[in-house]
Amino acid sequence: MKILHIAPFNMAGVPIELVLAERDLGHYSRLVTLSRDWRGYREDICLELPWIDSPLLRFAKRFVSDRRVLQKKNVRESPEQIPRVWKPRGWPEQKLVAFRDWLWEREIQPSLKKYRLLDFDIYQLDGGLGFLRSGKIIRQLKQMGKKIVCCYLGSDLRLRGVISAIDEISDLNLTTEFDLQKLHPHIHHIFFPFDARRFQVKTTENKVLRICHSPTDRQAKGSEQIIAVVKELEKRYPVRLVLIENVPHAKALDIKAKCDIMIDQLGELGYGISSLEALAMGIPTLTALTPEYERYIPDHPFITANAGNLKQRLIQVVTDREYRRRKGIEGREWVEKYHDSRSVVAGILKIYREKGWMDEEGRFTG
Repeated sequence: MKILHIAPFNMAGVPIELVLAERDLGHYSRLVTLSRDWRGYREDICLELPWIDSPLLRFAKRFVSDRRVLQKKNVRESPEQIPRVWKPRGWPEQKLVAFRDWLWEREIQPSLKKYRLLDFDIYQLDGGLGFLRSGKIIRQLKQMGKKIVCCYLGSDLRLRGVISAIDEISDLNLTTEFDLQKLHPHIHHIFFPFDARRFQVKTTENKVLRICHSPTDRQAKGSEQIIAVVKELEKRYPVRLVLIENVPHAKALDIKAKCDIMIDQLGELGYGISSLEALAMGIPTLTALTPEYERYIPDHPFITANAGNLKQRLIQVVTDREYRRRKGIEGREWVEKYHDSRSVVAGILKIYREKGWMDEEGRFTG
């Protein structure tokens, strides 16, 4: 079977992880990204399109886009409409998006032929966007009998919302985020795809324990409170705060591998790839989980913490070496059990078979 993933960026490495697992399971899979993620995640086919995340575009969005879409939060969304639907804020944004679609289509069309991008069976839109905001090319693929899958990874559905021209023709919706299950009436949850084999488990600790925090957005992670608590503990315990931010992914991994404890976030959105990296390294990891989320993953290895008890939870971790060791072992085993990329993809392929898209030999049946 031939599967094409389309994503604005290789977001946190999730799209390429799905592609690699699909290849391992015997399918022909490719990833097309519209632009490169500055953190340096692995690419396959990158179109290098303009006007996607340039300083000029970010500046323009401050004036023409809905501020709600631009501001990431660390709490669950409760929109009046489910699913939330993206609409231009007014005619300036409408004209800007239409111009960008026109510009992009001129550059995309040659790539469709060069890479034979119209010859796939299933098109998975990681981020639910596709090539153009108008949905034009994806709708053409649908008319050709292709299957369309939307996989939402976070703020795409949480803040932006679905692209109506695509949502109405999507054959299947997936999400890696637990809270997004309540933001779309027809969506399947999958665990983040992750390959723990790439990570070596730590066997030693620093004398001064290194506590790392790796925010992509400080406000969305509750970073200021995390920083304040660790700084306070530095005065009483042999610990040191290590902030990992604004560095390429490879460097972030190198720094993280030298740490002993990780704190992910203090909001309501659970955990992400950064936490899985730490767990795969055998690093005990603290994060906030809603009671509903904990019931969903009852055997999780996380040390749960919130804004009210972070200090006490950290003291427990810092002062109990055996607890840290045990949590490190549990973390690695849990990641391997639930997040293995091939198992995640096997679950998706099972849905394809149930829908009659694929036979038992893995051939596309339409």
